[in-house]
Amino acid sequence: MPEKPAVPVTLRNPVVLAAFEGWNDAGEAASQAVAHLHEVWGAQDLYEFDPEEYHDFQVNRPTVHYDDDGRRQLTWPTTRISYARLPEASRDVLLVRGIEPSMRWRSYAREVVEQAEKAGASLVLTLGALLADVPHTRPLPVTSSSEDAELAEQLALESSRYEGPTGIVGVVQDAVANAGIPSMSLWAAVPHYVGQPPSPKGTLALLHRVEELLDVSIPLEELPEQARAWEHGVDELASEDSEIAEYVAQLEEAKDTAELPEASGEAIAREFERYLRRRDDPPRRA
Repeated sequence: MPEKPAVPVTLRNPVVLAAFEGWNDAGEAASQAVAHLHEVWGAQDLYEFDPEEYHDFQVNRPTVHYDDDGRRQLTWPTTRISYARLPEASRDVLLVRGIEPSMRWRSYAREVVEQAEKAGASLVLTLGALLADVPHTRPLPVTSSSEDAELAEQLALESSRYEGPTGIVGVVQDAVANAGIPSMSLWAAVPHYVGQPPSPKGTLALLHRVEELLDVSIPLEELPEQARAWEHGVDELASEDSEIAEYVAQLEEAKDTAELPEASGEAIAREFERYLRRRDDPPRRA
């Protein structure tokens, strides 16, 4: 396991993107978004939490696999931090991907904050996904919120009004805010009637919002095709159950009625700008 570095690699105006498997990760949409970014941005591993400190191995067990040379390898459940350089954005990112810890949440959150501070993070962006009454046939909504007054005003964000049980995302957000690092949260809504992983459409929705916030073009690879296949598969399941089909139709009607203003020139312009950025991007090296 890599030792804790006194100072990480030198990063330019870094942004932290974090997601955690478990309660805050419906359909694994959020953790898969960070995994996708790790792959397409060619991220390099930097740091690894000590799993002994935070995990009950009877809940999250280590796994065994064999490497390319046929050697037996043991992988422990943990949180890993990697970094990627984004030349087109004149900034770098730290990617945090882990499993919601079984214990010592405050220590865990402090460790996340410690690594963000060492890197000189200018923003911590947590990704989450929740089960909601949304139809799978429409774009899945992403809610953006921040408790940082200046950031909220700058990006026209709302403060979260949620009250009730929270997961590690909420605990990390609180620790980051107390440390004085600007932060915000993105939450994708995943249809509750098809909440099992994977949820490529939820992952895609989160990545689109990250593109907008960081003003970068993210190579999406096969994700759009996977999202279409996922939607088609759910269509087929719904068609075999009249009650589900009727329920989906009700959700569609409610969604379409509530979002009529979205058929605006501004929304269309946003999509066109995203298309142009991706079209002008050079192909990613294999």
